[in-house]
Amino acid sequence: MSRDTSAKRDPKNSPARAAVASMVGGALEYDDNYIYALAAALVFGHVFFPPEAGGAATLASLATFAVSYVARPLGAILLGHMGDRIGRKTVLVVILVLMGTCTFVVGLLPGYAQIGLWAPVLLVILRILQGISVGGETAAATVLTIEVAPEGRRAFFTSWAPNGIVAGFVLATLVFIPISAMPSEDLYAWGWRIPFLLSVIVTIAGFVIRAKLDEPEAFAEAKDDDALVKVPVLEVFRSHWAAIIRVVFCSLAFAIDTVIKVYALTFATTQYGIPDSTMLGVLIVSHIGALVTQPLIAKIADRVGRKPVFVIGNVGCAAMIFAYFLAIESQNIPLLYLAGFVSVACAYAAINATFPSFFAEMFNLKVRQTGMALGQQIGLIAAGFAPSVYLALSANDPANWMPVAIISALIAVVAAIAALTAPETARTPLDELGAPITRSHTLAAREPARTGATS
Repeated sequence: MSRDTSAKRDPKNSPARAAVASMVGGALEYDDNYIYALAAALVFGHVFFPPEAGGAATLASLATFAVSYVARPLGAILLGHMGDRIGRKTVLVVILVLMGTCTFVVGLLPGYAQIGLWAPVLLVILRILQGISVGGETAAATVLTIEVAPEGRRAFFTSWAPNGIVAGFVLATLVFIPISAMPSEDLYAWGWRIPFLLSVIVTIAGFVIRAKLDEPEAFAEAKDDDALVKVPVLEVFRSHWAAIIRVVFCSLAFAIDTVIKVYALTFATTQYGIPDSTMLGVLIVSHIGALVTQPLIAKIADRVGRKPVFVIGNVGCAAMIFAYFLAIESQNIPLLYLAGFVSVACAYAAINATFPSFFAEMFNLKVRQTGMALGQQIGLIAAGFAPSVYLALSANDPANWMPVAIISALIAVVAAIAALTAPETARTPLDELGAPITRSHTLAAREPARTGATS
């Protein structure tokens, strides 16, 4: 029976269009996530917790940021199931609407002074829902893109998903620079709400872009043939358990990112009196640099392979985390900008540009979204709790950053070692990726043939 090949010619299915949708949607999704992260580091301790809590309020505020990372594996399972069973496009739209709605509602929440303990309780509930949303975002965007990307350029096109993450951080930080410069009374009373409420605009824009996408042809064909699996999360543990474990350990590398963006931000402003605007400026410059370097690094990964680029990025992060804290301690602003740029736009960019293709290519099409999302989000739990753990470890000597740097470097080394155990997939055809799934585990083997089907 011949297939209609018009989908191949449909511009909706072009890799460039998928990459743009991944980047724009990811930017909107992570703009919301980073707005929360910055507010947790700079504002929420004052707004949602009792004044007498003192330094414990900052720790509690960072914990509300971390709690979403616990919810992310649940999001990976639920949204991964939806993506592997219903469709890649559908789940991308659901993710965006869920995140945008929760972010807007956070901007409406009354603080501790108005409703007492209900304030942090409601904040945590919304943060959990945000975590479920983020738990499926990167995998959903990556999988849709990789399934339409040309052979030999999969890393390049999928690198626009993490470029969206970086753009979301830049957008959130740019919004917070004038917000953080407000008088404290205005900032804590109403100023912090502005970026949360503005999220409704970017949510609508993202919805329009993602709603115009089509399903990748390879997935649509598998769905038409009843070749999908009934319970992807069970199948991925049956046939891809080693890949899940590998992605979990590789994803520990993301803890470096949260240390730089959340812990170091709090550390620099509270222990060394570096202005919030200066630290946010360092982060903006370094992340704008990453918007340029990540696609270039991804092109290298398409030429030399995923593994060497990912490993070199982790080794670089292990070294640069010490340089970054030394620059903070020196309070030398030009040095701080340089260390931040090399850390983010060079070392961490090598990880960020490579992980989408590297992780997704470890899994078969039929469990690709569930496998990538679940492994990544389990590993990201460490990233979510890293700022809170580090803050607790340094409680007796808040200016002692060395244990934080050592642990961060060890985490990067572990991620590099895990990557070395993976097969190199840069030149593996799309239909040969991942472990094979026997026909006995597909829907076609469990369900009666549809009326009119041919053998």
